[in-house]
Parts: sequence; C-alpha cells; structure tokens
Amino acid sequence: MGLLIDGTWHDTWYDTKGSGGAFKRAEAQFRNWITADGSAGPSGEGGFGAASGHYHLYVSHACPWANRTLIFRALKGLQEHIDISVVHPDMLEDGWHFGTDFDGDAGGATGGATDGATGDTLYGLPFARDLYTKAQPGVTTRVTVPILWDKHRETIVSNESSEIIRMFNTAFNGITGNVDDYYPDALRPYIDEVNTRIYSEVNNGVYKSGFATTQGAYDAAVHTLFDALDWIEGLLADNRYLTGGRITEADWRLFTTLVRFDLVYHLHFKCNRRRIVDYPNLWAYTRELYQWPGIAETVNFNHIVRHYHYSHDSINPHRIIPINPQINWAEPHGRGALQAA
Repeated sequence: MGLLIDGTWHDTWYDTKGSGGAFKRAEAQFRNWITADGSAGPSGEGGFGAASGHYHLYVSHACPWANRTLIFRALKGLQEHIDISVVHPDMLEDGWHFGTDFDGDAGGATGGATDGATGDTLYGLPFARDLYTKAQPGVTTRVTVPILWDKHRETIVSNESSEIIRMFNTAFNGITGNVDDYYPDALRPYIDEVNTRIYSEVNNGVYKSGFATTQGAYDAAVHTLFDALDWIEGLLADNRYLTGGRITEADWRLFTTLVRFDLVYHLHFKCNRRRIVDYPNLWAYTRELYQWPGIAETVNFNHIVRHYHYSHDSINPHRIIPINPQINWAEPHGRGALQAA
C-alpha cells in the first residue's frame, strides 16, 4: 500500500512508530457526490448528475470497502448503468495493479463470484495510481479502491466507499426505478450510531489488530474488536437485523467484514479469540446476507484469500497461502424468508 506524493509514487507502508504501534487509516480525499440532478450533495459537493453509462467503478474483490460498492450496485440494479474494472489481488511494491493473470484457488471456501481480474477496461492503464494522477497530476494521497470515475470529465468522483453506497442508494432511482432504501429517514440516527461503532471497532478493528506493531496496540484493538462482536451477537438475539426488523446499510457495511473473517482475519490478522462460525446469531446472520439475491456474486473468495496472504509480506513474508477451513455458505440460515428492504 504505497502512496503518491506530489504525483510521484512511493512504496511506503503506514508509519506506526509515531502512534505507539497503532494502525491509523488515512482519510479518503476525493469526496464529490452524484445526485439525481447534479445538485449539491450532503456536504455541499455537487455537479455530478446521475446518468446511465456515465460512471465507471474500479474495485478489488479482496477489499471489504470496495465490496460494499459492488453490493449496492447489485442491490440497486445498477449493473447495466455503471460498469466496472477489477484489479489483480496481489498488491505489492506498485500497489493495486491491473494485471489479468490471476487464476487462483479458493483456499477452502466454496461459492461466491468467479470473475477474475479484468484489467483496466476503460483506459488500459497498468496501475490504479495512474487514475489518481490522471485526475490530479500533483496529488498527494494513498492509492485505494474503490474509485468511482466520471468517464466524461475523466476524473475521480469519490474514493470513499461509505459515500459511494449512499449515492448508489438514491441518486439513480429515477433511472432504474429501484426505490429500495437502505438509509431510511426514520432510522438514520440509529444507523449512524451503529455504523460509528462498527466501523471503528469491527470494520477497521480487524486492521488495527492485524497491522499493529506493538503488543499493546494489538491487545487494545483485538479486545475491543471481540467486545464489539459480543455486542452484535446480543443485538441479533433480539433483532433480525442491526437496527430492527428492516435490513439497512449498517448490515451491509458489517457483512463485508464478517464474510472475510474466518478465512483471513481470524488467522492472518490474529483475530483468533473466536470465529464467526462460533457465534450462533452472527453466523446465521452472515449466511442470510450472503444468500440474499445477488450478493454471492459480489464476493470472490479466491481474491480475498490470495490478496491478504500474498500481499502483506510484513505479516506473511514467505507468502504461503493457507488451505483454510471448508465453509458451506449455502447452509440454511434458519432466519425465515428473505425480506425486502
């Protein structure tokens, strides 16, 4: 995970020395919004109007943040309106790249998407960083996915997944006719409250545990992570979904961490007090969301297992890919019939 400094690439990992060994994630820097009519977004950004075929989404199948955007693209019926490019799962000294030579083993997982690395189907560029400098030649930023790209202006709309999924949730409704709402007005305060804890303690908590470089930083992160999982297990004992009886963006934001947990975070990131399969409510809930129509096709276990174990040489210097547990994602979840949003 390198970065651009004044438009020049540097193969530089996160510096944990100044934070007591704790991993600190950088903020996304491209934060524009697409709205139905191109008017201002929630923070005043605007000028990007919804239109079919106007935007392109760059993703990694390995990345949970990018997986969020693929999920909302599927939930909202945007596949025919927003096309995609998929990076190679190996993220080495050049960061995310657009090689197309990956044909890996699923590492013990079954089911999920089969699509591989596509290359850059828009420009044929070799590296994701080339998109950043195409948008802003002198940019200083981490090079991350997802990247939501405006094909007409040839620039980045956003690289912040939490905001991209909210754009997908509403901006294109007039084009698709899909008005399913995963961020309903009445539940927004509670969704925001749940999101805040889950992002810090679970979504990012696995990274804080895995990328910690001192025992103290790891201990703080991993105990907080499992306290949060215990809290969620309790929530799901009394509720079908995180905020009650209706599925919302909070559930989908959590799901992308849960679906990766037993295959990579448990072993690779030392998040090993328990597995998700050891939590009765969380495991049934994770299977339910995975079996939701269209969702399995957004999850590529081949890329997930390969990326984490092959790309993080500070954790796995010999790049040995483990065999991993056999997980039956098609096992009935026992939570009743699937519900609409």
